[in-house]
Amino acid sequence: MKQEIFLGNGAIALGLMEAGCQVMTSYPGTPSSEILPEAIRLIKSEALNTYVEWSTNEKVALDNAFAAAISGKRAACCMKQVGLNVAADTLMSAVYMGTVGGLVIISCDDPGPHSSQTEQDTRFMARLAKIPILDPATPEEARLMASLAMELSEEFRIPFILRPAIRVCHARQNLSWDTLKAKHIKYGARKASFEKDPGRWAATPRFRFILHGELNKKLDAIGERFSALSHINYHNLDEGKQYPLGIIAGGVPFAAINDILKDEKRDDIPLLKLGAPYPLPKRLTDEFMGACEKVLVLEETDTLIEYLLGDNRKVLGRISGHVPSQGELLPKVIFDCLGKILKELKLEPFNRRENYGINQLVQSLELPIRKPTLCAGCPHRASFFTIRKTRPKTIFTSDIGCYTLGLNLGAVDTVLDMGAAITMASGFYHAYKQDGVDQPVVATIGDSTFYHSGTAGLLNAVYNDARFILVILDNLITAMTGMQPTPGIGIRADGSKGKAIPLERVVKGCGIDFIEEVDPYDTKAMGALMKQATQYVESPDGGIAVIIARHPCVIAYRAEAVPERIPVEVTDDCTECNFCHDRFECPALYKDESLGRTDINQALCVQCGVCLQVCPTGAIVATEE
Repeated sequence: MKQEIFLGNGAIALGLMEAGCQVMTSYPGTPSSEILPEAIRLIKSEALNTYVEWSTNEKVALDNAFAAAISGKRAACCMKQVGLNVAADTLMSAVYMGTVGGLVIISCDDPGPHSSQTEQDTRFMARLAKIPILDPATPEEARLMASLAMELSEEFRIPFILRPAIRVCHARQNLSWDTLKAKHIKYGARKASFEKDPGRWAATPRFRFILHGELNKKLDAIGERFSALSHINYHNLDEGKQYPLGIIAGGVPFAAINDILKDEKRDDIPLLKLGAPYPLPKRLTDEFMGACEKVLVLEETDTLIEYLLGDNRKVLGRISGHVPSQGELLPKVIFDCLGKILKELKLEPFNRRENYGINQLVQSLELPIRKPTLCAGCPHRASFFTIRKTRPKTIFTSDIGCYTLGLNLGAVDTVLDMGAAITMASGFYHAYKQDGVDQPVVATIGDSTFYHSGTAGLLNAVYNDARFILVILDNLITAMTGMQPTPGIGIRADGSKGKAIPLERVVKGCGIDFIEEVDPYDTKAMGALMKQATQYVESPDGGIAVIIARHPCVIAYRAEAVPERIPVEVTDDCTECNFCHDRFECPALYKDESLGRTDINQALCVQCGVCLQVCPTGAIVATEE
C-alpha cells in the first residue's frame, strides 16, 4: 500500500484510473487543468494502457469520450464549468442515447469566481440535461466518487457528472492507494466493439422521444439508489426525535459546516449530507425534512437543492435571504449565517465568535493589493502597446486567456467568451457599416483560443465580408491554464510527438489572403505591419487582415524567449510622465520613493529590452552588466 499527498485533481485522476478508465480527454481550464497531467503521471508510472488527449475544445473532448464509451470502453472527459457550455449540445443528446461503457464528465466549478467568467453551477446543467451528478466535499471523496460514477454510469448506461469545486480541486490530502495495474487488467483488456443500432445511435426526433421516456425511468431508479448510498448521502438523526433546526449541505459547504458543528459541540442540530444531489434522494430527504421544523440549506453556488426540496415554508437559504446569493460559502460566511438564524429562532447561540484568527492576521499584515498584470517580458504586452499606439481610435475586442489583461493597457474593450473576439469584431463592423461608418476594429485572440473556437467565427466573418484586423497572439503554449501544448507545436498531452498544424495554414483555409507574421518584441516592425494591415482592410478589394504576433512565452520558454539579454536602467532624465506605467505596465518598472522617479526592479526584469522602445524621453537605456 502506497501513501501519497494528492492534489484534489490528482485524487480525481487516481479514482478514474482505479475505475479502469481507458480513454481520457480534456481541454484545460482552471480549476480542472491538473486532472489530465496527473492521470498521465499515474499512467506512465504504472504502465497503464490508457489513451489521453488535450482536445481542441470541450465539445470535441466530449464527442471523443462519448464515442469511446458507446464502443464499450470506460471513458472520462474533464473541463471547467464554463467549458461545459461549449459541450452542451453533445451533453443533451448523449444522456438520451446512453452509453455502453462508463462515461464520467468532470466539470470543475469555481465559486467566487477565482478564475472564471461566471459563478456557474454545474448541478443546474446536470438537472437541465437530466444527468446524475456527484458533489464531493474532499479530495478523498472526489477520488471515491470518480470511481463510483464510472461504476454507476456503466450499470445504468448513462453519463454521470462529477462536480468538484475549486476548494476540492486545489486542496491536498494524504491518500492510501495500491498498484493500479491489477485494477486495469479487467477493463484495460476490454476491446472496442461498437454494435450498430441506428434507432439509438442515430435516433430521429420520434425515437428521441422514446429514449427520453427510458431516461426518466433510469433517473427514478438512480434516485432510489442514491437514497441507499449511505457513504454519499446520509444524516445523523436520532430515530423518533424532532428538531427545531436541521441543516442540509453538499460539497465544500458540508465540510465547513461539519467542522463548525463539531467545534461548537452542537449535536442538537442534525446534518444531512447530499453528496449526490441529483436525482434527489427523495426518501432520505423526506425523512430528514419530516424530523425538522426548519431546514437550512448550504450549497454552492446556486439553489438546486432548495428548488428540489420545494417547501418554502420550512426551508431557509438563498431564496429566503438567509444565505448570500453569490460568492463562496467560506467558514466565516456560514458561521455568521447560522449565528443569525439561531438568534432568529431563539435557539442556543454559538459559544464563541467566529474568527479562527486568520482574518485578523491577514488584516494586520497590511499586504499591498496589486492588480493582475502580464508577466515581465510577456510578448503580449509589447503587442498591446503597439496595437494601441498605431490604432488609438479603435474598438478592441479580445478573448479568454492571459491576454485578457490587455485591458490594463487600454487595448481590450470586450471579453465575452471563447472565440468572441472574432465574432464580436464582425458584429461591430456590420453594426457601424449599416450606418455608413467605417469603424476600425482590432481583435486579439490567443493561439490556443483560436484553435479552440476561432475558426468558425473567422469563416463566418470572411463569408459575410467583415473588415477588421485580427491579431493572433501566438506564444506557442496554452499559458494561463498551466502550459499545455497547442496543435500548433505538435506535442501531445503525454509529451509524445503529434502532427503540428501551423496557424498560417488554418487561417488561410478560412479564406484569409492577408496573413503576416511578426515578432512583437520588435515594436517598430509590428507598428509598420499594423499600418499595412489597416491599408488592406480599408482598400476596396481588401478584407480581414490577420497578423500572427509570434514570440515564445517567457515562462514556458525562458531561454528561447529572451535569447539576447539586454540589461536596462532608468536615468535621471526620467520626467515621471508615467507613460511607461500607464501604457506599458511592466511589473519590473516601479516608482522608487528614495530616487523620486521610476526605476527597474532587477529581480523581476527579464532583460527583454522592449522597454527601450517605449520611453518617450529616452530615459530608459541599455547598460553594461
